[in-house]
Amino acid sequence: MLIKIYGSAIHGVAAQTITIEVNVDTGGVGYHLVGLPDNAIKESSYRISAALKNVGLKIPGKKITINMAPADLRKEGSAYDLSIAIGILVASDQILAENIQDYIIMGELSLDGSLHPIKGVLPIAIQAREEGFKGIILPKQNTREAAVVEGLDVYGADNIKEVIDFFNEGIPIEKVVLDIKKEFQEKVNQFPFDFSEVKGQETAKRAMEVAAAGGHNIILIGPPGSGKTMLAKRVPSILPPLTLKEALETTKIHSVAGKIGTETSLMTIRPFRSPHHTISDVALVGGGSYPQPGEISLAHNGVLFLDEMPEFKRTVLEVMRQPLEDREVTISRARFTVNYPASFMLIASMNPSPSGYFPDDPNNTSSIMEMQRYMNKLSGPLLDRIDIHIEIQKVEFDQLTKKRSGERSEDIRKRVLKAREIQQERYEGLEISCNAQIGPRQIEQFCALDGVSFSLIKLAMDKLNLSARAYDRILKVARTIADLEESENILSQHISEAIQYRSLDREFWNA
Repeated sequence: MLIKIYGSAIHGVAAQTITIEVNVDTGGVGYHLVGLPDNAIKESSYRISAALKNVGLKIPGKKITINMAPADLRKEGSAYDLSIAIGILVASDQILAENIQDYIIMGELSLDGSLHPIKGVLPIAIQAREEGFKGIILPKQNTREAAVVEGLDVYGADNIKEVIDFFNEGIPIEKVVLDIKKEFQEKVNQFPFDFSEVKGQETAKRAMEVAAAGGHNIILIGPPGSGKTMLAKRVPSILPPLTLKEALETTKIHSVAGKIGTETSLMTIRPFRSPHHTISDVALVGGGSYPQPGEISLAHNGVLFLDEMPEFKRTVLEVMRQPLEDREVTISRARFTVNYPASFMLIASMNPSPSGYFPDDPNNTSSIMEMQRYMNKLSGPLLDRIDIHIEIQKVEFDQLTKKRSGERSEDIRKRVLKAREIQQERYEGLEISCNAQIGPRQIEQFCALDGVSFSLIKLAMDKLNLSARAYDRILKVARTIADLEESENILSQHISEAIQYRSLDREFWNA
């Protein structure tokens, strides 16, 4: 008897439906699995055999042929255990399942028949709804994630026996239903950190506000203990809340990477990723023999924080140059190409010298040669892609012991939201959401300067020997500063402040 069961394979951040054809033939004995399965799928026969035996069933002693179509697409992982096991039972007439083709069935089997969670459930559920399946049957730990998708029945099982009884005897499995909009609204403003906890550093806070308002990349330069990491961790609390569309995009990426918790249905706050400086280039941008999203994709719609940036390997930093411009990363293999989104806000931090202090600080013990070697770890083209360079001085004792707390993230966020609303109106109809994303054509159109501003930026270009890209960055940041002040035109004071945010271009650093 031939039976067809439906599963799903992940390709990038999208899913593709897999037809699992199971044929049981009395002419011989054997177990043949075809359709480019990887080792985890080939080993499934052992897990399935033990699981069925422990629930009172068995793999029949006949010739079993299983084809996973399309046969030219590589399948990987243990998520097909449940669908193959149910297919064998139906094809060998051990159970009945008249409506089995209405469901996507996925899950990893334990030897005792219980089900383990799988990766990539959200894109699988989205694809199932698009292709008109009635429902999806999954391990119970994955159901909240799949229930995000409206118009699809989501069933969660603890073990294979529940799935068998559902098809064979009509015993219902608990259906999971979520009010996703309510859940999204409840959690969208929950943050673990707040800017009111930061003592002093008003200039740095202002730079962070400008960066958040325009989606600009920023690097913080300061001595140890000055609060660089503390400031960076609080940036998500002043960024605009995720839209439902952005939340789905972000959750899909984390789902494919297996980073979604069992109690999480939808990511409601912007991700904050802070990889260690020993990270490899593949782990940062994504890749591997079966490409997985890297840290820059996991930071999509959020923040990527590189603490002590010069300590990262130069090759690791250089592979970020193209994703920073294109806001996506393409991973190519001989047989296929995968695109992962990578639209993130980069926050980097560094010490001003190997000893950790500014050259004019008495604590600085680094020679000029050591400082030059340290600064050369960061290439010019990479620094050009960072819009804002801000120096952070150490916090004085008087500021540190002040009883009064600083401005709350909620108040800063209101100004950021107002600036973003202005940008959304300006770029309506364009595939641009903030000032950091505008190109040369939009700069010319939306960043026009008056005579005084033009003279000021010309002087800065000559004195600081800035590149063409740095010129564009200054105009973008000035546009954001003007938006924060709700000014239609870019004025000289906006240009002046934007120039101050190019610390690493100054002669002081080049020396």
